[in-house]
Amino acid sequence: MISQLQRKCAVYCLPLIVMLAAPALVFAQNNRDTRVHDAEVAANKSELMAKGEAVYLKNCAACHQANGTGLKGAFPPLAGSDFLEGDRKQVLAVALFGKSGEMTVNGIVYNGVMPSQGHLPDDELAAVISYVLSSWGNSGAAVSVAEVSAIRAELGLGDRAEGERHVGTTEGELRYEGAPLAISPGSTAQIITKDSPVLSAAEFEVATTLYFERCAGCHGVLRKGATGKALTPDLTRAKGHEYLKALITYGSPAGMPNWGTSGELSEEQVDIMARFLMQEPPAPPEFGMPEIRESWHVLVAPEDRPKRPQHNRDIENFFAVTLRDAGEVAIIDGASKEIVTRVKTGYAVHISRPSASGRYVYTIGRDGRVDMIDLWMNPPARVAEIKIGLEARSVETSKYKGYEDKYAIAGAYWPPQYVIMDGDTLEPRKVVSTRGMTVDTQEYHPEPRVAAIVASHEHPDFIVNVKETGHILLVDYSDIESLTVTDIGAARFLHDGGWDSSKRYFMTAANQSDKIAIVDSRERKLVRLADVTKTPHPGRGANLNDPEHGPVWVTSALGNANVTFLGTDPDGNPEGAWQTVRVLEGMGGGSLFVKSHPKSRNLWVDAPLNPEESISQSVAVFNIDNLDGGFEVLPIGEWADLGPGPKRIVQPEFNKAGDEVWFSVWSGKEEESAIVVVDDKTRKLKAVIKDASLITPTGKFNIYNTLHDVY
Repeated sequence: MISQLQRKCAVYCLPLIVMLAAPALVFAQNNRDTRVHDAEVAANKSELMAKGEAVYLKNCAACHQANGTGLKGAFPPLAGSDFLEGDRKQVLAVALFGKSGEMTVNGIVYNGVMPSQGHLPDDELAAVISYVLSSWGNSGAAVSVAEVSAIRAELGLGDRAEGERHVGTTEGELRYEGAPLAISPGSTAQIITKDSPVLSAAEFEVATTLYFERCAGCHGVLRKGATGKALTPDLTRAKGHEYLKALITYGSPAGMPNWGTSGELSEEQVDIMARFLMQEPPAPPEFGMPEIRESWHVLVAPEDRPKRPQHNRDIENFFAVTLRDAGEVAIIDGASKEIVTRVKTGYAVHISRPSASGRYVYTIGRDGRVDMIDLWMNPPARVAEIKIGLEARSVETSKYKGYEDKYAIAGAYWPPQYVIMDGDTLEPRKVVSTRGMTVDTQEYHPEPRVAAIVASHEHPDFIVNVKETGHILLVDYSDIESLTVTDIGAARFLHDGGWDSSKRYFMTAANQSDKIAIVDSRERKLVRLADVTKTPHPGRGANLNDPEHGPVWVTSALGNANVTFLGTDPDGNPEGAWQTVRVLEGMGGGSLFVKSHPKSRNLWVDAPLNPEESISQSVAVFNIDNLDGGFEVLPIGEWADLGPGPKRIVQPEFNKAGDEVWFSVWSGKEEESAIVVVDDKTRKLKAVIKDASLITPTGKFNIYNTLHDVY
């Protein structure tokens, strides 16, 4: 069984040999006496070779072994390999881009895929190549950082986040999909069967926790597959225990991380996980109306709430700021920059949405808890709560004329369902499962999660993205006892999206399908599936007037540096409507949000998931009047003036007036974070909001702009 995985990895890793070895040998043999070079390497080995060895052990040794001998019939050797001769440029190209197909090393034919190593910084690439070429009897040629940088630029791989540790999965995607689930392992049904390797109850619990933390985001709670492959017992038992251990240890070319060789899991944990995958998956409990109603609490009845605001602050300019790891939402006054209050909410609040009146804010966390906050109270406080599932991400309120503040809706990841509630109390009225068939292959999927939800301005509809199956549901809430649903087939892996400037067309990313779906909410139909580049992630997107193409909607991406403009003006600019009209190059892949404002001449683009610290701690800003002029980089992390920590810059958000942009400076739970406020016109620092209570700030939602879909 292991040999099958090894043959695969051999394929992936083979180019590494090419990439690492070929250049060095050629350079050494063609340019100078290897003995002289060996002496120079020996004299300067300590720092460079130590660095190269560290990079090698982390990224290469899993396949090629620590001593470069490889594994017979599986992973080609880097020591004494005749494949290390060839064109230096080609070798470096393989290092950056990877390679697939047949290769012969020492008379043995390997056929597979070598993953790109372009995600590594240039200095690490140069160090590891030099290390390989100076070890195990190799001739000792060195590769400089400048040479790697030059080849990268020449061949067009300037964006490190495009690089892949595993074929098909970028660095940005790995960070994005790696969040742990909020489901408690102890709540699952744990059935240990005798026809699989022995697993104790304690080991089963450990494995369940690891699976929910590391694996379920891609493979699904039930292991039926989502963006990752299915891992059900009928498949895993056929592979066998040793194969699974190798798979978990070394990873796969399809995007499976190398959990063992990266040091993330110990040998004991790898062994437990291999045995666990051969057992029936521990299914979390279902969570239907009885459980939902039991979790529902009205903390302050509508009749006991204030009849008018109890303070003089401008509620419309409040910001609801997620304090992710604190399980809180901070309400910050946009005028004074004061933290008005912090409200205890569910874990890792994903979004906050105001009611149509602007009085209430509804938040939802990863643990499926919805909190309703009354902004009229002094200070604002929770008035109702409910739990609509065990894992969730979306909430929205009714906005159509005549239904203001009447209903709220929340969507769950587990169980896959949405729940309609009374807007003033959160009393649950209707729960609807989203399990069903995929739009493409028409296969049944038991776990199609509810992603983005928006409220239509054209009809009393909630527009619901069903992620894994690719259905967009227009849920007519005018009669929730006889619910009418328009089901639009789009593309799989629907995630985030927002409105065009007319608020008629819903633009939503099917991010793993590399498409943007455009829905006409007035006619209740799909307008187009527009092709974009790898893994778009717009948040709500950004609307602006392009100097050449008129009204456009903008998205950035996890998988590359592209900032993509789609035309949204079928009447004034029909030739560009619902297709890509412009692509700009941003700082790099790993962007989560783009943002503009009708009063702004700027387009702001973050990149918090980029592996390069200087990028993730900065933000790019484009001049709308000169889009071809490139972008300015603002050092938001530096302006925050914080201590140690990752200081990732995430989610630009405008104030009500549209003259300030707020950024979260997102550090670790035990480290200092902040909110940085920038003057939109001058692009200069305006204010820094610091407080010990600002723990892991991520999303920020200005009440006015969120309510009116201004972005």
